[in-house]
Amino acid sequence: MTSIAVIKYNAGNNFSVLSALRRLGYEATVTDDPALLASADKVIFPGVGQAASAMEYLRRTGLDNVIRGLKQPVLGICIGQQLMCRRSEEGGGVDCLGIFDTEVKRFEAQELKIPHMGWDTLDEIREGKFLSPHLQGNWVYYVHSYYVPVIPETVAVTRYINPFSAALQRDNFFATQFHPEKSGDTGEKILKEWLTVNG
Repeated sequence: MTSIAVIKYNAGNNFSVLSALRRLGYEATVTDDPALLASADKVIFPGVGQAASAMEYLRRTGLDNVIRGLKQPVLGICIGQQLMCRRSEEGGGVDCLGIFDTEVKRFEAQELKIPHMGWDTLDEIREGKFLSPHLQGNWVYYVHSYYVPVIPETVAVTRYINPFSAALQRDNFFATQFHPEKSGDTGEKILKEWLTVNG
């Protein structure tokens, strides 16, 4: 049975993630123990909250270096994706984990509301081993005011005010700006696909 660790930190959204995994027949351990995180088959880095306080906690506990050093498939969700980037504009600017070499930007207010909240489509899916092309056009659930620009590691794009990275992939690191655990059948398909990735 696949062992799954969910990173315990002060911006987690663990209940929804655990519930989604159980619906798929998986159990997970919520932990901040470096040994347990390193030995798990898969690691999930979920999040809702504020980047600066989350990074302060990760640095204080040493989890920042633990996450960077993980070798198995890691999935960042929402702020988990943003924290995997080099820097975020949130809170006046905060240095993040630097797994993806880009800066997280704040949506510029226009006629559309901020935060970007609710259901939106995966407008473009690019080649990778994370998201199946047949999911292009499917609806997923978002809640965010900051976004990752489209970069070489972008594997899915959603357009809201401007195109942004709905999902990223680099080596063993995967990430989604949307919440697969709250995205119904499409979210379950995405979690299933990720759970079968071998690195």
